[in-house]
Parts: sequence; structure tokens; C-alpha cells
Amino acid sequence: MPVDPTKVIAIDVHVHAEVSCHDPEDPVMAKYFDAASAYFKADRKRPTIPETIAYYRAQNIAFCLFTVDCESGIGAKRISNYEVAELAANDSDIVIPFASIDPRKGKFGAREARDLVENYGVKGFKFHGIMQDCHPADRVAYPIYEVIAEYKLPAIFHTGHSGMGTGMRGGGGVRLKYGQPILVDDVAVDFPDMKIILAHPSWPWTDESLSMALHKDNVFMDLSGWSPKYFPKQVIQYANTQLKHKMLFGSDWPLIRPEKWIDAAREAGFRDEVLPLIMKENAVKLLGL
Repeated sequence: MPVDPTKVIAIDVHVHAEVSCHDPEDPVMAKYFDAASAYFKADRKRPTIPETIAYYRAQNIAFCLFTVDCESGIGAKRISNYEVAELAANDSDIVIPFASIDPRKGKFGAREARDLVENYGVKGFKFHGIMQDCHPADRVAYPIYEVIAEYKLPAIFHTGHSGMGTGMRGGGGVRLKYGQPILVDDVAVDFPDMKIILAHPSWPWTDESLSMALHKDNVFMDLSGWSPKYFPKQVIQYANTQLKHKMLFGSDWPLIRPEKWIDAAREAGFRDEVLPLIMKENAVKLLGL
């Protein structure tokens, strides 16, 4: 049973799956989790996928669930996209499965992407250039993008600063430059049938994301990773006006809990008629629900 938008209060487009039900935590990834937890002042214990589903069901919030495949970038074993998709299928009224494929897997990654879409019901993809150590418009990723565009699915691209690596020696070896939103502009031009979601308010390049969302009909922004009380003022300004149909609710679970994000959003200055668009209606349209 697919998500029925009339039966949920919101749709969170940015939820991480970080604990496998089958494999132990990867020791390389554990170091980055430690750093991110310290940065966000969050609980180090990560919830399992079933625990995440139970939490969101209790909140009556539907959500997009994904892992991050950064096997080439940092050498950490990923959580399987197939595990995410199979667990999501058991609770398809609340979970919308997304996948993540290391861009450097190229054509082989494109094969996986097609299989996940055609046979496992995956509805979108997540890329994290910083952790994947890859320019978003590197041609190595284009075979994967071609599959996503063929099915007219959304792809979330991490933008802005990253809590992953913050405080580690040399930033954990990850390069923040790949989080600059304008690097995704070539992808938006070359794949106009792919809906691009620029994740987070994109600090310190917030204005780049706002400009791209204004300029490209296939570019959107999710507002995850920050409490709305800390949003740059121009995010609120554009959400209330020219970009009111381009902004999406995202929490960045488990580092930020959805109900806390929602409570802060009610006090952040969004207009009464705009908040429902951000919380659910824009996602309903983008995801084709």
C-alpha cells in the first residue's frame, strides 16, 4: 500500500538509514558517526531501520529513507540498498525507499540503479559528493543519472557544510568543496528530466541554492540538517514568496528529530499558507503521491 498523503501530517524527505539489521557497524564509518554526533550534540546510538519506521509511524509522518554509499570515497562498507528497499516494502504506507550508489561505480552502478527501480520499488536517489569524494558533475556518474532521468525520479544532493568529518584530523579527509551547490548546476542542465533536491540550507553557499531553485524548474531545496530557528533570513524570505513551491521538509534523522524540526518551523516566520506546502504538499507533487 503506497503512502496516502491524506493520512499523514507531513513528509520528511531526508531520513538516514545508518544501522544494518544484518551487518555490524563498519569501523571506518563509526569514526565519522562519532564526529557527527559531537557536532550535532546528538545521541551516538543510531536507530535501526525498524526502530526508525516505528518512530515515524508513531509521529504519523511519512518519510524518504536512504543510506549513503561512500565506499570509494572513505572506504566504509555501505548498508545495502536492497536491505533498505526490502524493509521499506513491509511498511510502504509510511516509508518511501531511496537508494544511494557511489558515483564511481559508473555503468555497474547504473545496472544496480535500474534493478532497484524496476524490481524493488525505489523512488529516488541520494548523492553526497563530500563523502563520496566526487564532483557532482563528474562524467563518471552520468550513467547513473541517465537511469534516474529515464524514470523521472528525484535525486537528493548534499550541499553546504557537513557534520561528517567535522572536528576530525584534516576533516576526516573529506573535501567540503564538493558540497558547493553550483557544482550541481551542470547536472540540472544536462538532466532536465531528473528532479534535483539540494539538501540543507547549503551554508556557507545558501544563495547559490536559492538562485538555482529560482532558475531551474527541476531544482528544489530540502531544509534538513538545521533547526529552522537558525535558518539564514533569506531562506525564510524566499520560502514565503518566490520559492514557496520549491521548499521541502527534511529533518536529517537521526541527528535531528522530526517533531523538534516541526516545532521550530512553526516559530521561524513561515507564513501560515506556506508551512503546509513545505511540510507535505510540495513533496506530494514532487514524489508523485
